[in-house]
Amino acid sequence: MTTAHAEHTGHGHVHGEGCGHVAVPHGDHVDYAHDGHLHRAHDGHFDECEPSGHDSHDAHDHVHGEGCGHVAVPHGDHVDYVHDGHRHAAHGDHYDEH
Repeated sequence: MTTAHAEHTGHGHVHGEGCGHVAVPHGDHVDYAHDGHLHRAHDGHFDECEPSGHDSHDAHDHVHGEGCGHVAVPHGDHVDYVHDGHRHAAHGDHYDEH
């Protein structure tokens, strides 16, 4: 999965430990949930960290939802769940990697 370089402009808030936003481990960096989308630090600014394309998470036998034990991250029109260092989003009868 590739992530486009889309800078989040006009972002005066600095994300980090204790900033008040949910920190989401994502590969080699940490995203921060902010205003329904995810930001990542990049070369002195913040980028939108959004998936491109459809990347299905196969063999996922756990059902995510309220009380499932995973961090819920509001993301646009749905909720992602942090699981094993990445985010899952319900999509039909399966989960996608986000």
